[in-house]
Amino acid sequence: MQNPTAYRNVDRIIDGTPASDGRGVKLYRVLGQPSLMELDPFLLLDEFRSDKASDYIGGFPDHPHRGFQTVTYMLAGRMRHKDNQGHEGVLEPGGIQWMNAGRGIVHSEMPEQEAGLLHGFQLWVNLPAAEKMSQPFYSEFGRDEIPVEEKNGSEIRVIAGAIENGVAGPVTGIAGNPLYLDVHLQAEAAFEQDITSGHNAMLYLYEGSADLESSPETLQIAKGQLATFHREGDAVRLTAGNSGCRFLLLACAVLEEPVARYGPFVMNTESEIRQAIRDYSSGKF
Repeated sequence: MQNPTAYRNVDRIIDGTPASDGRGVKLYRVLGQPSLMELDPFLLLDEFRSDKASDYIGGFPDHPHRGFQTVTYMLAGRMRHKDNQGHEGVLEPGGIQWMNAGRGIVHSEMPEQEAGLLHGFQLWVNLPAAEKMSQPFYSEFGRDEIPVEEKNGSEIRVIAGAIENGVAGPVTGIAGNPLYLDVHLQAEAAFEQDITSGHNAMLYLYEGSADLESSPETLQIAKGQLATFHREGDAVRLTAGNSGCRFLLLACAVLEEPVARYGPFVMNTESEIRQAIRDYSSGKF
């Protein structure tokens, strides 16, 4: 007889907080705020969503990064990215860019529009010490390159990792074997997803509401809230509310390494941060 699935219990549910970054871009900061600064190896999760141009038109002009990865996922609108190594392109609705900043890069992300809705997410994922000074690289995929699994009117977009039937996302070769799903559930639809043993997992609900399986009782999560899970257990399970829901489900192997961070630099020691500042100031990125 097969053992029943052991669902992961919810560790905490927190609210995001309004924030501003870049040149005045208004954000909703979910991870990387006082309630939860990080969830190893995740360092930051921002949602940007506005149809008011003044909230986003300033964009994110040239800025440096070292020691981690940035992941930009667009739902609506267009964002042009450019870096100091000659890489340039436009992220369109449904597209994903997974950038490894590695030893250092200077890039910009600017809206390719002056009106209309701009909606998406930026995630920061830490790099292990052995890869912090690696060569920068990108993984970029358009909407049509991201597999979609549809079932009973619900939809799972698989960006990284794999779901139960073996459908796998296009983003591969990333440290920690991350899982990144964008899930749209119809009203009262149930969803569950296996999570690799020992990996940290979190779920950000950006539309609707849902009930999360947890012991001793189910817990409700609402729009704009982030749930984190205990590492024990095989899977997460939830049921959408009466208006359905949309959420990101993220998981990754933990690094369990010291974290030193200063603005756009994330290293393991303060001396490495000081070196990053010196290298950037002297034009070595």
